[in-house]
Amino acid sequence: MISEKLVKYFEEPIKSNWDQIALTDYDNGSLKYSDIGKIILSLHKLFEDHKIEQGDKIALVGKNCGNWGCVYLAAISYGAVIVPLLQDFPSNDIYKLTNHCDSKLLFASEFIFAKFDTDKFTNLQSIYCLDDFTIKHNYIDSEHHFSKFDDSITGKQFTLTEHDNDKLAAILYTSGTAGEPKGVMLNHNTLSANIRYARANMPLVAGDRIVSFLPLAHCYGCAFEFLYPFSLGCTITFLGRLPSPNIVVKAFNEIKPKLILTVPLVLEKVYKNKIIPVLNKKSIKIMLKLPILKNIIYNKVKKSLNESFGGNFIEVVVGGAKLNREVEVFLRKIGFRFSIGYGMTECGPLITYDGWKTTKIFSAGKVVDTLEIQIDSSQPDKKVGEILLRGENIMNGYYKNEEETKKAFTDDGWMRTGDLGLIDKDGYLFIKGRSKSMILNASGKNIYPEEIESKLLNLPLVSECVVVGRKNQIIALVYPDHERLERQNLDKEHVEMVMVNYQKLVNKNLPQHMKINKMVIRDEEFEKTPKKSIKRYLYN
Repeated sequence: MISEKLVKYFEEPIKSNWDQIALTDYDNGSLKYSDIGKIILSLHKLFEDHKIEQGDKIALVGKNCGNWGCVYLAAISYGAVIVPLLQDFPSNDIYKLTNHCDSKLLFASEFIFAKFDTDKFTNLQSIYCLDDFTIKHNYIDSEHHFSKFDDSITGKQFTLTEHDNDKLAAILYTSGTAGEPKGVMLNHNTLSANIRYARANMPLVAGDRIVSFLPLAHCYGCAFEFLYPFSLGCTITFLGRLPSPNIVVKAFNEIKPKLILTVPLVLEKVYKNKIIPVLNKKSIKIMLKLPILKNIIYNKVKKSLNESFGGNFIEVVVGGAKLNREVEVFLRKIGFRFSIGYGMTECGPLITYDGWKTTKIFSAGKVVDTLEIQIDSSQPDKKVGEILLRGENIMNGYYKNEEETKKAFTDDGWMRTGDLGLIDKDGYLFIKGRSKSMILNASGKNIYPEEIESKLLNLPLVSECVVVGRKNQIIALVYPDHERLERQNLDKEHVEMVMVNYQKLVNKNLPQHMKINKMVIRDEEFEKTPKKSIKRYLYN
């Protein structure tokens, strides 16, 4: 266990930044650190009224907002276990997961509560509205109400009770790219280790501004857009639901954040829709052949891209999925300040990272200081194998699921990630894909569909795609860019012709065993998790 205590990371910024803005709901009000401190104590009193004990579960579902952050901090600092549920989960999933984790209380946004059949919950005492903490439904004889804490308290007087690092802090239900959600149990130590690493390696100071748009119920957004900057006294602006890339860019320009956490989708959309059309102009193509003009064009593109992200950032950290290789090559070429990290819910989430100045192209960085990493391969730097982990960040297991917990670990205690990769002599991790999505062809060769998909996704009419193996054939399932189809007035027959040409174009640059045998055009988008990852298991 590390020495740093999670609750201290909550208490210290509240005491030190008492009168400073902490959390802002985009276009809808702010909370100072003092407000958050008082709300936490008020919620503690509410928990006491409900006779909540240490280790009891408190469920939380709603849009990213200041009150969401307050409930999260209050539950963990009280000694309870927070269970954040993704707001995009259907009501039936919310019933199922809230009952599965034995939650005593549920805090839900008004728009989510409005869809509930309250009879479907089996263990709850009460449901509270996340918007204003009013009681929405009561299951017990006595009704308890949220009341504001005494306003006379000062920052110097504010204290929170510490809890041992081995205590359970949160249960996070995975969003299910590979099947049914599982309840990942994270203790105080896991969350503390992530915050500690970020404080040492991602430079921010009190007062710096952050834009939070990733789902807080997902540990990537929660750890690095909320807990880490909060621990330093930063000002965090929540955008609510996961917005479109255009809304995100608009917020970046208004708020000018110091550090940006994002998913590949945002960078890929900017590259495909704004950069590629410029670079494909005939006059620009000619100028790119001349070294002096090429540098001028690249500097202009970089300046424009920097301005799209607010122009004030130290670094853009990309995580949550693999970045398209063509996009990564171009961004490195122009000197854009970005790095790529790798993590998973079971590690709370960070596994590897390295800053933009020192990281290697196509790598996911080096392992964090609280984990050990190894590749299950006879030649870890040359022969792909499963990525295995052990150390301070590792989950306690899956809640009430001993079978899945046992499957997640080797006999000698290493956690299986389900991801495949290589580690070079300098310790940089290179991820090749998911073991469950890897295709083994008839001749015994491994095919990583993500490598083929990255080439398809750079083509103008491809919006989404999944590459699968069926009957010893490589099949590319493609959902076209319908906005572009409408603008260009293209009918189905024309789209089919384009896809045939795309198949030939991509196959030119693929080895024989990876060539696409067939393109299948889809009329509907792929089903996705709330993090916008495609649920691949539905199409394999």
